[in-house]
Amino acid sequence: MAKYLLLKHYRRTGPAWVPGTDIPMDQWSPEDVTAHIAFMQQVADELRESGEFVDAQALSPEGTWVRYDGEGRPPVTDGPFAETKDLIAGWMVIDVDSPERAYEAAARLSSAPGKDGAPIHEWLEVRPFMNELPPTVTE
Repeated sequence: MAKYLLLKHYRRTGPAWVPGTDIPMDQWSPEDVTAHIAFMQQVADELRESGEFVDAQALSPEGTWVRYDGEGRPPVTDGPFAETKDLIAGWMVIDVDSPERAYEAAARLSSAPGKDGAPIHEWLEVRPFMNELPPTVTE
């Protein structure tokens, strides 16, 4: 078994052949949002039943970049970086037998209903966890 991180992105660019897939969630009806969240919970429950679910969280849109800039300098900035609060909507960690199974789970999540119940065809990033530490570099 290997762990994978499935990242849900705020890419509002569904396929051109599917009208309405690029509509942000804040423009959906409350019923559409509820149906979307229920679908995500259903997928998590299915993965729990198969023993593949590890954890999942939706992320709040608030966020701040923090970096050490040296003594006496303010550590908080709101740019000029691309902000993950504008990019990442949430994540799920799964523990599966193969990359193909991770892709299958991500594709299922991609079919979540959006505005008016149509599948949103959203992009999910599938990232394997490192199974071992990177090599130590010595000079």
